Amino acid sequence: MSERVVIALDAMGGDRAPDMVVAGAALARERMPHVQFLMCGDEDSLRPLLAKQPALAAVTTIRHTKELIGSNDKPSTAIKSGRNSSMRLAIDAVFEGEASCVVSAGNTGALMAIAKYVLKTLPGIDRPAIATFFPTLRGECCMLDLGANVQCDANNLVQFAVMGEVFARTVLGFEQPTIGLLNIGVEDLKGNEEVREAAAILRDSDLPIAFKGFVEGDDIGAGTVDVVVTDGFTGNVALKTAEGTINFYTKMLKQAFASSWISRLGYLLSRGAINNLRNKMDPRRYNGAMLLGLNGIVVKSHGGTDAVGFANAIGVAADMVVHGFQDKIRDDFERLKGMDEPDRSAAVV
Repeated sequence: MSERVVIALDAMGGDRAPDMVVAGAALARERMPHVQFLMCGDEDSLRPLLAKQPALAAVTTIRHTKELIGSNDKPSTAIKSGRNSSMRLAIDAVFEGEASCVVSAGNTGALMAIAKYVLKTLPGIDRPAIATFFPTLRGECCMLDLGANVQCDANNLVQFAVMGEVFARTVLGFEQPTIGLLNIGVEDLKGNEEVREAAAILRDSDLPIAFKGFVEGDDIGAGTVDVVVTDGFTGNVALKTAEGTINFYTKMLKQAFASSWISRLGYLLSRGAINNLRNKMDPRRYNGAMLLGLNGIVVKSHGGTDAVGFANAIGVAADMVVHGFQDKIRDDFERLKGMDEPDRSAAVV
């Protein structure tokens, strides 16, 4: 990374803010020496923390505010009453061109609402989507939407496919990412009308997209495709189910190894392999959900993460800036806009 990247941070967002935010920014700074920060939050709280991180302090500007958005604040309330909140000031910095992107571990609904209100969506995109990536048997997979849009029509799903493909190509490094629509079966006649119509549009699209058709729930972890597209309701349920399953097996594994002295010995003998598995499945490695489709780069960190997880969210945002994610999104949607509308509707199965 050689170009200067200024990242706006909601320094008061998250369960352990601002300590976690400052510590995470310090880790990110070590990995990415060309990144600079604009921290929005309480200066009286931030100054002592930055004093302990002189290298970080040298590349950080503080924008003072004592106001913050709580985890239980409604999105509508956050828009109306949070104009001087740390979250709003960080998003405003992107809108004004002072920062290239924003990272927040604060209230997800408020972040989406304020970001959409301030930044607006990119041309050709009706709704932004929440996307993230996680491990599979083949490497990594991007999935969207994860909760921003409970109900979606066919065009929304097509837009999500384009956004997910660009993210997988520019940030995850896939040369030609494969895309699948999450469905209750792989047959053409399976699924609701919106899913089948979206599939027809993607099959007939002139976009350079490797659309593989329908995929099922077990294909997500298998890595059958690089990008899984679905509506926000289904995506959120699938994500939380996967997280719960991982937590379940982790706890069961711990109980199994602690059940007897022979099991504990087995753990010692296999500790290296178990540590490798733990590192691969560490949720902090995949921390950072992207709010795709906005006229600006916004990354949502998990509210309960630590410094390592927050640093990884900062890394995701920086990668999106450096790899020109926004420009590539605009280019692909210009092509999509040029498609003949009558032909698209005629292609519906």
